[in-house]
Amino acid sequence: MTGTTPGRALITVPLGARSYDIHIGEGLLAKAGDIVAPFLKRPLTAIVTDENVAQAHLASLERALAAKGIRSTAIIMPPGEATKSYQHLGDLCDRLLVAGIERRDRIIAFGGGVIGDLAGFAAAILRRGVDFIQIPASLLAQVDSSVGGKTGINSPHGKNLIGAFHQPLAVIADISLLNTLPRRELAAGYAEVAKYGLLGDKPFFEWLEGSAEQIMRGNPEARIRAIRTSCEAKARIVAEDETETGVRALLNLGHTFGHALEAATGYSQRLLHGEAVAIGMVQAFRFSERQQLCAPGLAERVAKHLKGVGLPVHASQIPGQLPPPATLLEIMRQDKKAQGGKLTFILVRGIGDAFIARDVADHDVLNFLTEDLRQR
Repeated sequence: MTGTTPGRALITVPLGARSYDIHIGEGLLAKAGDIVAPFLKRPLTAIVTDENVAQAHLASLERALAAKGIRSTAIIMPPGEATKSYQHLGDLCDRLLVAGIERRDRIIAFGGGVIGDLAGFAAAILRRGVDFIQIPASLLAQVDSSVGGKTGINSPHGKNLIGAFHQPLAVIADISLLNTLPRRELAAGYAEVAKYGLLGDKPFFEWLEGSAEQIMRGNPEARIRAIRTSCEAKARIVAEDETETGVRALLNLGHTFGHALEAATGYSQRLLHGEAVAIGMVQAFRFSERQQLCAPGLAERVAKHLKGVGLPVHASQIPGQLPPPATLLEIMRQDKKAQGGKLTFILVRGIGDAFIARDVADHDVLNFLTEDLRQR
């Protein structure tokens, strides 16, 4: 279900008794107390955030909760993908227990995808399960990672290999929070917006080709449309396949290639998640062209669009040296979608026409990577 009023959108993720709403609009952080209060059994919560979001927005959220008589404890984590680790997960759980969070309390994940994944996973395992609310503070989190219940941390063996499906009680996406994002972070989030057009909505991608700069510059109507359309697409897929046994794998367009690059760069600032997805999506289109699955020239069209917002589109743009193709292929074997030791890729027949491919030969991937990594 979707409800839209000027400057606002409300989307329901239909999961029966566990259904929840995604609130999208400007100025929602100031109204967070109104949205959060009905979910609380007592007027107490813990806010999990990172240093950057805390500096820019934590005081506003604390005031909004206090206005409704809600006491909050802020737990501030380091920023960056490296925070999704065993060490930081253990530290967060201990701090939540020290804060007195009980099973019937609620945790607020207030940050980008890293905080949403980490706090959501901590909520899933703390006292064998505590409910949580997502307040995503990045474009990537608002259009993708805050919706759908995937939570987790990274392993030296690969990205998001330890985690749980744990749906939030609500998602509050205040587009005003995006105004403080650095351009690089905003562009990284935009990669996930483009993904929804590329995997299943060609008209949306065509609209993005003419509207990307409005989104990047902060046009409210354009941002709300982009976030709403992305969340609607994800809500439909999650409702059909909550635990990714089938069609939900389509949401990983570009991620098999991209996650390998993230792991190879140590989940560092060398390569943000959205940047890895951008490179991975172009690689998925290039590989599909090489396998004669789609018309030639589509990869270049996708690359041109992503370059236009400042995203990298080739592995050669990643600072520093990358491991050899054979090592990247071994990293890919740890991908969560792999079955029976065989890789699963999301490939394309065209823009807006992605499909799950479970019969891709290792030597085809290795040959592609060898050739692709040589190109500049």
